[in-house]
Amino acid sequence: MGVDEKYITGDAPDKEKFMKYAECMPYFIGNPIYEWTHLELRRYFGIYDILCPENAEKIWNEANKKLETLTARKMMEMMNVKYVYTTDDPVDDLHFHEEMMKDKSLKTIVRPCMRPDKAINVERDTFLPWVKELSKVTNREIKTLEDMLKSLEERIIFFKEHGCKATDHALDVLHFNEKSMDEKEAAKVFSKAMKGEPITLDDEDTYKGFMMVWLGRQYKKNGFVQQYHIGALRNNSERYYKILGADTGFDAANDQVVVEKLSKLLSALDSTDDLPKTVLYSLNEKDYVTLTTLMNCFQGGGIRGKMQLGTAWWFNDEFDGMEYQMKRLADDALISCFIGMLTDSRSFLSYPRHEYFRREFCNFLADLVNKGRYPYDEKVLGKIVEDVCFNNAENYFTK
Repeated sequence: MGVDEKYITGDAPDKEKFMKYAECMPYFIGNPIYEWTHLELRRYFGIYDILCPENAEKIWNEANKKLETLTARKMMEMMNVKYVYTTDDPVDDLHFHEEMMKDKSLKTIVRPCMRPDKAINVERDTFLPWVKELSKVTNREIKTLEDMLKSLEERIIFFKEHGCKATDHALDVLHFNEKSMDEKEAAKVFSKAMKGEPITLDDEDTYKGFMMVWLGRQYKKNGFVQQYHIGALRNNSERYYKILGADTGFDAANDQVVVEKLSKLLSALDSTDDLPKTVLYSLNEKDYVTLTTLMNCFQGGGIRGKMQLGTAWWFNDEFDGMEYQMKRLADDALISCFIGMLTDSRSFLSYPRHEYFRREFCNFLADLVNKGRYPYDEKVLGKIVEDVCFNNAENYFTK
């Protein structure tokens, strides 16, 4: 819509940003932002007006009046949120989690989800500072890969003691090669990084592949679910990266080839029966058939839906994107075992996206029934809806 960046991420006053947003709203036809905005206004604020420039001032005042008493905790209670998993680096002290675990008035169970990306991204300038942080936290001098693995193992146990049940990995690009199974080869790459030497693509394949296998084994041993978020192409505008920094809205879906290295990674864990429960998300819907058929090669172990095709993620968690993900999942696996939606957002206002998903899921099932592809069995259909919308995820992440 040509709105200046100062009204988006910039320093314009909040109200001016909202007014610019309201000016654009009538033109968001077909875009999920239009639907999400009005679901949020209705569910949290009781506002059923359609946002537009003419009523923006009225809605601004009504919503801000509600926010005087509408706390984050109340938002979770209103949405009947039973579990929340936060995103935490292995070096985080989790002191807020300790406080919440003691708070008997908190109705939502809040637990950490470990995201060790900085331990894996050996080529980035964040690697050495992060290793120093890990060294401080564990009170261990880290000179070798073996030192770091010992420290990471301590942190995994620490997270487990704080109720951690899941981990998350941003695998923008898949890395794995024949040297990934050799700790000595990975140690050579670690040593290069510690000396500040350049890291090649082959080095990345070696080290990152090794780390993903090592971590996967730790997750299996400690009962963690691992989640792979695959295929983001980040910070595409160099100009705005220099102005605003990373993760400010200039990311896109990648079209890389993912299956061969992912297959080798999963097989490496599976070969020793160390493959934990795993959720595979892709930012490019072209990968759904690939991921679904690949994950079926590693099901089993007495675990219902052990391997999961994650819900339509990021750019895909809109009407058509979710429907396409459901179709591919139902065609090539069992959608009745699906763990359903996640908000994947730090926004407390994002919970209505679960409703958005549930409506679409029920539409998907109803379409199958209407076409005569499944009988109208309310008991079975109701159980499938309840499972996909809640029960499957609860069982998957907590048991």
